[in-house]
Amino acid sequence: MNARDLTFEEMKKPGKALINRKRLLKIVPLSERTILNMEKRGEFPQRFSITTRLVAWDLQEIEAWIEQRKSAALLPSAPGIRSV
Repeated sequence: MNARDLTFEEMKKPGKALINRKRLLKIVPLSERTILNMEKRGEFPQRFSITTRLVAWDLQEIEAWIEQRKSAALLPSAPGIRSV
């Protein structure tokens, strides 16, 4: 698995909100496979190992990633139309 361990310092932070896979997929309109591939390439926040069978993501990291994608988004040009 590609999960990273949650450090003690990260667990102590007040207001730390972790989300599970089900909630992540409601927030981010990507497939599980796409998210995993993006994690491996370092293009998506890494999941945390909570237990041997449970992983989660930091909600603040996910929200920051979404905002970064919004600000970096360039509107693609329509096919067949050249920019002048």
